[in-house]
This record gives sequence, structure tokens and C-alpha cells, in this order.
Amino acid sequence: MRSRLKAALAVLLTALTLSAMAAAPAGAVTGGTADGEAHPNVGLILYYSADGRFRCSATLVTPTVLLTAAHCTDGTVGKTLVSFKSVIAEKAPSGFPVAADEEAGYTQLELEKAGFLSGTAYTHPDYSDFTDLDNWNDVGVIVLDRPVEGITPAKVAPLGYLDAYAQPKLNKTIFTSVGYGTEVRKPDSGPQTPTAQTYPLIRRNADQPGQKLTTQILQLNGNVNDTRGTGGTCFGDSGGPTFLNGYVVTVTSYAYTNNCRYLGGYQRVDIDAAQDWLAKFGVFPAA
Repeated sequence: MRSRLKAALAVLLTALTLSAMAAAPAGAVTGGTADGEAHPNVGLILYYSADGRFRCSATLVTPTVLLTAAHCTDGTVGKTLVSFKSVIAEKAPSGFPVAADEEAGYTQLELEKAGFLSGTAYTHPDYSDFTDLDNWNDVGVIVLDRPVEGITPAKVAPLGYLDAYAQPKLNKTIFTSVGYGTEVRKPDSGPQTPTAQTYPLIRRNADQPGQKLTTQILQLNGNVNDTRGTGGTCFGDSGGPTFLNGYVVTVTSYAYTNNCRYLGGYQRVDIDAAQDWLAKFGVFPAA
């Protein structure tokens, strides 16, 4: 059972991160609503690896540090592009620059020249790459080359914050996830099968009821038909935050289905493994 689950998670993780940016950027949180300026400290990150160019979501937690998922930083070459624009593009093209040397990735100079922020990716040293289902440590950061001005950083939840929301309270608790991922919906024309739509590329948020809590992972219900919530996360939302009572409690980690309609998995950041490492970058939990 565990081996089958691990294999399924590996496939879905690949879909969650790698397919999202191989050719062009994609759309939005499945269901939910356009975020506008509700969460201005949530940004889009774009980077190169040996396999191509990909994107994720991230949260500004200090003027120079963004919190994201380890699988959004692991293997990055060159600098990472960062944008806090709520609306990246209503339709193609995305406006993102192409690296002069794609094998080396972006440079700070070319990103700043194109009007974007730049930073360096770091991955949690104990990130298991989904090989250890008890110790995921799917946490990463982007350290910016220049501090962000005019945006208030989000607050990371205090240590053990989610422990107070274990069952049966968990199912009655509504969390808010934010990101720039694809939205699975019917296309405007052609076959009307719900598929991941590339545009508009905007920041969205979705309310999700709690489903399961472990020492490392929070699972949320992302079913758009669940009357308790408004949707869920999808491809490209990886690394984006889930908020509870104004605190960042998790980063988006994985999905269980290819159509992003049901359960989603979220790496807790209110645990020792995450907070001890984040402290090395000057990121501390709320008092």
C-alpha cells in the first residue's frame, strides 16, 4: 500500500510542478476567486532546472525571503524570477523573459532589466523528495537580491499551531490557499471536457475544509462541489501558502488526482523541522 501510494505521489508531484511550465505558464487555483490585492505578499516564482523552465508560488515572509516548497527550489539553476503582480497575463503571451543561456538559467541582471525581482533558491537539507512519507520536509526559500518595499510580509504560524485543530475540530475548520496555478474547467471552445486552462494567469484563492492532520502534512478537501469551501489547489500552486487566522500554516505540496478536484497535501511549517531551518534565513514564527 505504501509503495503504491509513493508511486502515485511521485506521478502527481511531477504533474504538479513539471508539466505546469514546460511550454507556457498556466492559469489559477481551481475554483475559488480572483485574489486581487487580498494577499499581496503571495508571489509567483519562475526558474530553470536541467529539465526546463517551471513555475511555482511563494510567500514573502521577510523583506528578503520568500517561503515555498522544496520541490520548487531543488535543482534550480541560475536565479529565480519573482513577481507579486496579481494579474500576470489575461491571455498569451505571459511576458516572462527567456534566459540568454537556458542551461545556466536566469541572471540577476537580465531579470532586473526585464522588470522582475531576482533571488537565489535554497532547499531544506532533509527534503526527502517524497521517498519518506513520514518526513517530507518539502520546504524551500528564495533569498532575494534586493529587499521588497511596500509589501508587508506574512507571518509564519507559531510552533505547533495546527495541533490545536486536530480532529474533530479539523473538519470544521476552513483554510485559505493562495497561488498562481492552473484552473481545471471547461474550455471556451472545442470539447467541453474540464482541463487545465493556461490563461488567465492570475493569483487566486480558495477556501478549503480540513480533512487530515499528521506530524508533517495537512490534507485539505479541494472539491469545488463541497459547499463548505470554494475550490482547491492545482498545477503551479506548489509552494503557495495556506492561511489560517492570518498565519501561514503550510505550503502547497502535492495532489492526489490529476484533475485537482479532491484532496490536496500541504507541508506544515509550524513544526520544528521547518522552523529550525527557516531561522537560519532570519525567518521566525509569530510570537
